Amino acid sequence: MQYLVLSLIGVVMIILLLIIIGRLQKKEVKEQDIEAIIQRLKDSFSTLSLDALSKNTAEFLKLANETLAVQTKAGEKELEGKKKLIDQTLEAMKKEMENVQKLVGEFEKDREKKFGELSTQLKSAAEQTGKLQETTNQLRMALASPKTRGKWGERMAEDVLRLAGFVEGINYEKQKALESTATRPDYTFLLPQGLKLNMDVKFPLDNYASYLEAENDTEKEKYKSQFLRDVKGRIKEVTTRDYINPEEHTVDYVIAFIPNEQVYAFIQESDSTILDEALKNKVILCSPITLYAILAIIRQAVDNFNLEKTAAQILSLLGAFNKQYKLFAESLEKMGRRIDEAQKEFVHLTSTRRNQLERPLRQIEDIRKQRGIPITSPKPKAISKK
Repeated sequence: MQYLVLSLIGVVMIILLLIIIGRLQKKEVKEQDIEAIIQRLKDSFSTLSLDALSKNTAEFLKLANETLAVQTKAGEKELEGKKKLIDQTLEAMKKEMENVQKLVGEFEKDREKKFGELSTQLKSAAEQTGKLQETTNQLRMALASPKTRGKWGERMAEDVLRLAGFVEGINYEKQKALESTATRPDYTFLLPQGLKLNMDVKFPLDNYASYLEAENDTEKEKYKSQFLRDVKGRIKEVTTRDYINPEEHTVDYVIAFIPNEQVYAFIQESDSTILDEALKNKVILCSPITLYAILAIIRQAVDNFNLEKTAAQILSLLGAFNKQYKLFAESLEKMGRRIDEAQKEFVHLTSTRRNQLERPLRQIEDIRKQRGIPITSPKPKAISKK
């Protein structure tokens, strides 16, 4: 509306200006009149402008207040909605934070548990490592002295024998000299039918110990070659010591005991032809595990032989029992026949013979009754007194 009023005022002033200009052109108006007209126009314009401005200002303020109220109300509603949305978001964030806190707590508990298990496992690993180190040190000490090596090999062999259930003097003999030679095997296993199997537990381990202690590859390779050469030499030595002797009733093989699984595996990995060469020379290289397997086979063979031998004795005794049982059956049959004859004779006595004996007695009884003879009991004899 204020724009319309201002437009009208502008139109009126333009018309007045045109009139004034027209009069000036005609020179009908004086200069004082012109100034008066201009002054009146200014006053009129000021009055109209002031009125229009006051009216427009009031209307503008009213419209502004109404618009501001509407905008304020809409802003309050929007602010309330945003507040609710923020509250909902904060509540969701609070729940999420609680879940995160709970998850962190569970993770912390699980971490403590896992850390405890890890600590236990590390402690156990450290203990096992320490035991392994101790065992390694003991092994090095055992390998350092030939005498100690021999005792250690015998101890390992006896542990395997005990585990397999072998008893000295029954299943094996220890360091018993052979009758035909001066050879003395470390162990002699007693097999069925008087057969024997000898075993030697002494084994060259000096170069192997040096191999373990070598600090560079060159030294390791040198001691490795020397150790393998010692093994081959030991195989030949075993074959020349009369451990295989038909006069002593031995089998065609001899056992060379290697008292350590690691050494046995090292020989196989380094030169697999050594085992084949040993078998060609009738020598069986055994570690503790393979020795246990061989002893189990020997034990089973002995048990089967004893069972077969016992079964033969049982069959022999069963034959003797069968013979005696036949004689017993024949005698029992004869007695049965005699009992049958005695029974028949008894029946004959209690029937025919008895009837024949009772017939005269019945006739006598009939005569007594016919004659009326009373039955009198015999009087007892008087006892004389002296």
